[in-house]
Amino acid sequence: MVKARMSINAYTNRVLGVIKERYGLKDKSEALDKFAEMFGDEFVDKEVKDKVIMEVLASCEKHMARYGNRKMTLKELDRLCGIE
Repeated sequence: MVKARMSINAYTNRVLGVIKERYGLKDKSEALDKFAEMFGDEFVDKEVKDKVIMEVLASCEKHMARYGNRKMTLKELDRLCGIE
């Protein structure tokens, strides 16, 4: 946990107060955490769990075993996209 001392404007204070009341939180610090939880994904990715990383790596290895470094031609890509 990080402790921070900050100055906020009246509007931000009201927004945090509404969030605090709406979600039944005990203070505006929790309201700020809730706000970050709700909208933080737009700016910062959350930490990825090791299980997800292992699944992605396994998927990549499976794909490489099946297809190797095969490259798609522009004609194949056009046909896949329905352009042709």
